[in-house]
Amino acid sequence: MFPVPVEKERFVMAVENNGKKPLLLVDAYSQIYRGFYAVRSLSNSKGLPSNAVFAMAKLLLRLDKEYPSFDGAFVFDKGRIEKRLAIAPDYKANRPPMPEELKIQIPYIRDLITAFGWNIIEQEGYEADDLMGGMAKNFTDRKVLILSSDKDISQVIDKEDRVNMLVPSHDGKGLNIRSWEETIRKFGVAPDRIVDYLSLIGDSSDNIPGVPGVGPKTAAALINESGSIEEMLHDPQRIKKESLREKILAHKEVLKKNILLISLILDLPEEAGINASSVTKTEVQMEKIFSIVQEFELKSIMKELEKLSVNTGKNENPPPPSVPEEDLFSSLASTDATKEENEKKEKKQEENQQLFFNF
Repeated sequence: MFPVPVEKERFVMAVENNGKKPLLLVDAYSQIYRGFYAVRSLSNSKGLPSNAVFAMAKLLLRLDKEYPSFDGAFVFDKGRIEKRLAIAPDYKANRPPMPEELKIQIPYIRDLITAFGWNIIEQEGYEADDLMGGMAKNFTDRKVLILSSDKDISQVIDKEDRVNMLVPSHDGKGLNIRSWEETIRKFGVAPDRIVDYLSLIGDSSDNIPGVPGVGPKTAAALINESGSIEEMLHDPQRIKKESLREKILAHKEVLKKNILLISLILDLPEEAGINASSVTKTEVQMEKIFSIVQEFELKSIMKELEKLSVNTGKNENPPPPSVPEEDLFSSLASTDATKEENEKKEKKQEENQQLFFNF
């Protein structure tokens, strides 16, 4: 059902030779928001929104199928990021509050994640990117894949092929590994220049302004020709084009601030207590998964879980559905109009399955 990328097979084979389980670190809110906005207009018969729970269930099933030998964790942002707000009080100020329809689903999503055997890692005042980058740096005996859509996490990808990213493929058919070489193809600069690259062009999603008139192509060419921002500011004559040199010098304070904002904090907080057990997967709690899926009346997920139970022997006798199998999306009414609406909802759900992995 889910194609296994050739790059992933290469990655796992190398790990097996090393004798250590690889780590898969998931930027939790990045994936939650992606699923929430990709899968719309889905709720159970009680009116409880279910789109984000559905999308997360699909992702967890995919990870269970394609990355069964991996340990890892889902990593969450938590609280105010005081270190960056001290540098830029308007950092991420452009982001709207979490929609109520999503907020309602978060506790269920967290329960679903842990039921699939993944640990949750979070620490007050820290962003997921910092924690994932810190773990990638500290777990030196493990290969690491980081599932995230954030460009700034590319800065931790290494040339030794130990730390890579996992991103949706361009054709929408799966998840591909972004390596050192792929980062260069994608952005025009190596991972160790991503901080400079993003500092020049800015990051609108984090409310970080760049240098006006400097886009991705200009930034990549400038870095490859003139070196790092630090080197440019130390020796402006490295920048051959006078108009560009003037822009860089006129925005040197902005660039210095951007570097501080975009550079990941790789020292793990001691109070988080992150160690090997923090990233060791636990037994799948199939009964708990069935319970959540039944509550949200996710018929197609239920079918996949039943197949998984039969194929793996996990919980061979799952609890019966809270409503009949053929009527998981029905409301209490049984009129022709209600049945038609349920059929439309099921069809929409099937379409959303494809949409989630093509966004």
